[in-house]
Amino acid sequence: MVLLSSARVAIAQQLPDIDVLHYRFELSLEDSTDSIEGNATVRFKSLAPVNRITLNLTSPDAGKGMRVSAVKLNNQVINYQQMDNKLVMNLSKTLKVGDIAEINVLYAGIPTGGLIISKSKFGQRTFFGDNWPNRAQNWLPCVDEPRDKASVEFLVKAPEHYKVISNGILQEESHLANNRKLTYWKEDVVLPTKVMVIGVADFDVQLSGTVSGIPVSSWVYPENRKEGFYDYGVGPGILSYFIKTVGPYGYKKLAHVQSKTTYGGLENAGAIFYAERSVTGTRSSESTVAHETAHQWFGDMATETEFAHLWLSEGFATYMSALYMESRYGHDTLVSTLKKDRLRVINFYKSYQQPVVDTYATDYMKLLNANSYQKGAWVLHMLRIKLGNDMFYKSVRKYYATFAGKNANTDDLRKVVERVSGENLQSFFQQWLYTAGHPDLDVTWTYIPGKKTVQITVAQKQAHVFLFPLEVQWKSTAAGKEVISRFNITKKKQVFTFSAGSKPVGMILDPNTNLLFEGSIHEAQ
Repeated sequence: MVLLSSARVAIAQQLPDIDVLHYRFELSLEDSTDSIEGNATVRFKSLAPVNRITLNLTSPDAGKGMRVSAVKLNNQVINYQQMDNKLVMNLSKTLKVGDIAEINVLYAGIPTGGLIISKSKFGQRTFFGDNWPNRAQNWLPCVDEPRDKASVEFLVKAPEHYKVISNGILQEESHLANNRKLTYWKEDVVLPTKVMVIGVADFDVQLSGTVSGIPVSSWVYPENRKEGFYDYGVGPGILSYFIKTVGPYGYKKLAHVQSKTTYGGLENAGAIFYAERSVTGTRSSESTVAHETAHQWFGDMATETEFAHLWLSEGFATYMSALYMESRYGHDTLVSTLKKDRLRVINFYKSYQQPVVDTYATDYMKLLNANSYQKGAWVLHMLRIKLGNDMFYKSVRKYYATFAGKNANTDDLRKVVERVSGENLQSFFQQWLYTAGHPDLDVTWTYIPGKKTVQITVAQKQAHVFLFPLEVQWKSTAAGKEVISRFNITKKKQVFTFSAGSKPVGMILDPNTNLLFEGSIHEAQ
């Protein structure tokens, strides 16, 4: 990955002109062509006086893209232009602040992305939405940004042999003429476009269980139905864990879906898509199912205001899934995960020296990195150690309750945790999330026999000085037991002294895996 210059200018966030309230997408799919037909209705509220509305929609190019054939505002035909992957509509009159209106767009074309029209690994034709981060515009006219959340309906007409999964609750499934079928799903909870979705395939479907009145189902290819139903059968237990740990589930159903997503898993609201390879019959993807289920709270319901704060989605999902796996398989599982993730963060920093909150990145795909996932998770782990379990979980539940159905940024999280805990966390958030890097330590120790003391020198090799507690474990041969000494590191170089009846052995840094750092400890020569 290319290093990004510190001299770059942060992306300016423009204030929106409209707030989309609801989408209704009517889609027609065929087996004989990859071209789709769409009829989109977008209900919105004006946030400023406007006489021009712009939606994201990929322009036609080289036989692909969406070509618009008609646009109406409140049932009146209006002029429009397609350019630079935008649909620009000129209004016949200026809308006032607070006005609510509807735009209707008729369009057709072959998606350049966002909707994957392909074949399963068994050779069967499939259609799968794959919108993250801002690829919904490749097949849906929309405001393709996480800050603009809206409720959504999908009405899909397709050959009769297909089953269709989507967000929300099934409203209708009707047979049409010419061996076709209409499937209608409706989601009343507002969503960002990145997790609005349809999946169309020859599915086998099983109800895995019901948790707090929420049906949990598995949608898999018929050819591996036995393995898929077994693998995705972990879903109810995972949902139950997060309801108890975080708070009420925000949607009315949860479907786990085998798909053609380009990711290992994609957290579409109420209808999670997993890569085909997730079905093995061994439940080897349990942590992935936990990760994507955690996203239903963090990323879907409580959504980052912009992708610079992606760690609020990916860091939370990474850490919460690790906590779930700890609850299932013991504390050693969490420790092993943290150690592997710490190594990934250290190695990633060698080639990408940017902070977790990266306001300069314009290629959002590059934010799918160890900063957003593993370092974000490590920040939450260190916050838990700092606050203690009770205060940490209380803060997480309060953050979710405050921003469920809304958008939040990193500072919003900090303020919630500060109110709950009573602690000032400005420096903690600044150094771990807004500052690149981590402590790189060179720690030496010397035993002074005459004084029966140990002198430890802690040097930070990186440019920025971090503030953190450091634990050192050592074995006292005199007492015959392991001892942990704790030091508060606040300077570039510090010297600490503590008593020891004899020369210690087996000096270990961070024995409890509580600190994101690199470095070693050794006896001074």
